[in-house]
Amino acid sequence: MPRILRASEAVVTEKMIARAKSVVFLFQWGGPSHLETFDMKPDAPEGIRGFHKPIKSSADGIYVSDRLPKTAKIMDKVTLIRSMHHTMKNHNSAGYYALSGHAPPSDDQRLKDSPDLFPAYASVVDRLAPGRGEIPTAASFPWTVSDGSFTPGQRASFLGKQHDPFFVLRDPSAPDFALPELSLPSGISYERLTARRELQKLVDSQTRLMDHSAEAQGIEGYYEKALSMLHSEKLRAAFDLSQEPEKIRDAYGRTAYGQSCLMARRLVEAGVKFVTVNFAPGIGGQSTTSGGWDTHGFNDTRMFPIIDAYHMPMTDQTLPTFLNDMDDRGLLDETLVVWVGEFGRTPKINKNISRDHWPQCYTALLAGGGVKRGFVHGASDKNGEYPAEKPVKPDDLAATMYHLLGIRHDTEVHDVANRPVPISYGKVIREVIA
Repeated sequence: MPRILRASEAVVTEKMIARAKSVVFLFQWGGPSHLETFDMKPDAPEGIRGFHKPIKSSADGIYVSDRLPKTAKIMDKVTLIRSMHHTMKNHNSAGYYALSGHAPPSDDQRLKDSPDLFPAYASVVDRLAPGRGEIPTAASFPWTVSDGSFTPGQRASFLGKQHDPFFVLRDPSAPDFALPELSLPSGISYERLTARRELQKLVDSQTRLMDHSAEAQGIEGYYEKALSMLHSEKLRAAFDLSQEPEKIRDAYGRTAYGQSCLMARRLVEAGVKFVTVNFAPGIGGQSTTSGGWDTHGFNDTRMFPIIDAYHMPMTDQTLPTFLNDMDDRGLLDETLVVWVGEFGRTPKINKNISRDHWPQCYTALLAGGGVKRGFVHGASDKNGEYPAEKPVKPDDLAATMYHLLGIRHDTEVHDVANRPVPISYGKVIREVIA
């Protein structure tokens, strides 16, 4: 049995070099169809193969949907994992698995955010490899995700509130986008605010609140971070998209998702280690103007007109622009980009001419941060139903992300019951590492 490391030992060693300085996690909430994006099955029977045609890409042997012509040109920059799989069929349980790398106790749509569940990747990174100075280790925007209730796996859970990512819950494409929380109240200087904080800490210590409440201790750390960020001109500048040329903003797309990807690039440049960009706040799938990838065909809607009008064009504009921009600036080699949903969609087209949930096989796209370029890991079977080669679970993807960041994936932290637990039960997917 390999020795499990304590959190204090989770450091980069001479034999373990951090390939990535940052991760940008592009979460495709709702579950995009692998058969309509990066794992097409043109030779499958009618009723499975869909209506899109495969086109050649810039990488030998890799074909993508004809609705992604710009994306086809950047496939020589990415690794595709076509054998992702698990068994969670509900959004909240599958979403938690995707966002934490840990399987939930049950496949239950009613799964609620709880200290018993594992923290977000971003919070683990903040706990084990925090950034220095006033720049937050992790940020998440432009909204949190939910399906009836807040999906677990987005906060710090048992690690404590001080390790929550910095949430920016505003639309960065809005003309009036601003972050008032990074500005001091009128008439109050930073020095005065700090003095007030010191007074509050004195009162807290006198009443011994901090000795009795772990939650209060977490809030204390959270406040200290907030004060540090209030004093940061560098952080305010990173969120100021008006500094970008209009041509660049247009290239990313004047959508919340597009401008969030641009903001992700700016935060990586500023030193943020883990950025989560959520495609949509809800599972969606019934609108051509908003929402996630959950295209069942409910309420007399149809999947293919919806994704053709909304999801595919947005993806084809933003993803290649982001990867090209990162590469042109020399950021991609040291930034791991992960594009993935909580599951895929059924190979068999349903009676609504749409596709349902399918966790048994789907695709993740990785780029930069030490992974191979123009590479495919694993394979699905002839109809895209199950992995045929080299199956990969979200646990393994989590272990690989931590490994590329220079964090031992078997490092232990302590859960809500103070039991030691590893940050990942998965295995590093060494074949995708360059």
